[in-house]
Amino acid sequence: MPVLHKITPLRQYDTCRLIPSRFADLEDSVLAPLAENDTVLRDLFDLDNATNERLRGESGLLPGIGMDELVFGVQNFRIINAAYTYARPEGSRFNDGERGAWYCAFAPDTALAEVIFHKTVEYVEINRFDDSVTYQSLLADFNAGFHDLRGLEAFKSCLDPDSYIASQALAAELLEAGSMGIIYPSVRHPGGTNLACFRPALVGNVRKAQTYRLTWAGSPQPAVEIL
Repeated sequence: MPVLHKITPLRQYDTCRLIPSRFADLEDSVLAPLAENDTVLRDLFDLDNATNERLRGESGLLPGIGMDELVFGVQNFRIINAAYTYARPEGSRFNDGERGAWYCAFAPDTALAEVIFHKTVEYVEINRFDDSVTYQSLLADFNAGFHDLRGLEAFKSCLDPDSYIASQALAAELLEAGSMGIIYPSVRHPGGTNLACFRPALVGNVRKAQTYRLTWAGSPQPAVEIL
């Protein structure tokens, strides 16, 4: 892997990240209706917290990210922290299974294309396109210098549509060297631009925007509705 030296000062407002709507209100607990009194509710919370990756991370109990890196007391800080503490076991394009990242797009259409692609892959595996899900759009602002893959032919393997091997190796190297994150061309939306931010403290002014409903009705291409 060649060394990535290109760093771009980025001032980008209103970047878009989509998360399932059920995760958008982390202040609420689904456990409350299950408890008949406060004692039972506390026991349920203790059980839930023992396997809650965000809370474990905020207590310094995760190997991939330190408590000192997470954020507290700012708007939607739990949602920010969850992006870094809930990593897919196999990782994503620029993170492994131990540490997540804040992935977002410069435009909502790109964020939608990314989500639609990955959700459709799940339906392809079961050969069934019959579902309706809602996603909450989260806007965030960035003002920092990020490593930049745009226009660099030497790093084409990091944009492989079918493999994250090269991209995860690059991300691990950059993270170890103190990188803030990576700007890269969207693999799923030609002409779109994405950002993988490695540092929770750089995710600024997170707020909710539109809610989208994606409906698959027999076709791999869903209908998109703004709620």
